[in-house]
Amino acid sequence: MEKPYVMAVRKLYGALDSPSTMRALASLFEHDVEFELIPVDFQAGELKKMPSLSPFGELPVFQEGDLTLFESRTIMRYISHEYGKRGEEQVYEIPKLQGIAAAWIDVEDHQFDPPASKLIWELVFKPQKGLPTDEGVVEEEEAKLVKVLDVYEERLSNSVFLGGDKFTSADLTHIPSLYLLMKTPVKRLFEERPRVRAWYRGVMSRPGWEKMVEMVEKVRA
Repeated sequence: MEKPYVMAVRKLYGALDSPSTMRALASLFEHDVEFELIPVDFQAGELKKMPSLSPFGELPVFQEGDLTLFESRTIMRYISHEYGKRGEEQVYEIPKLQGIAAAWIDVEDHQFDPPASKLIWELVFKPQKGLPTDEGVVEEEEAKLVKVLDVYEERLSNSVFLGGDKFTSADLTHIPSLYLLMKTPVKRLFEERPRVRAWYRGVMSRPGWEKMVEMVEKVRA
């Protein structure tokens, strides 16, 4: 049975409970790139012992030969450009179309991710650590996320995917947060918007993401 994450030519340093690591993993799986996952215990400060890998001390880190990349969206972009599958490319050759897709990657980074990350912290990670949820923060961040999802609902009335007429990194970059948010009451905000609902269900059924989830579940078992 083929295992695309056991070969040592390429290495991804990361933690499977990190949405950023999940983003890089999903991109690698989507493109059938062989790699070795090097688990890093971020809480134990293991990454601080390797400053040459990540100058800002963040995960994940991707290595391929003499290339070292940090920042999950950078890794995702590199993988999609370097390892595009014929007929299933997640980038556009036409600069105008790629510019549109790139804009929605930035939208995820600057508009979607800030409230999503705070909600994930309050509703997923805090309970796991035995910490109380701050309902005031949840209410505030839900209001911010609603505004973003309303924009998405409008955008998806003009295209099947956020980045255009095909699945691109603009969609993939959302999936780790979607995966975690769907385990919380915030799921209703996505379900209430029919185009957003169809979009998130579609992108989360991607084979690459299913492989990522399988890896996570094996580790947790």
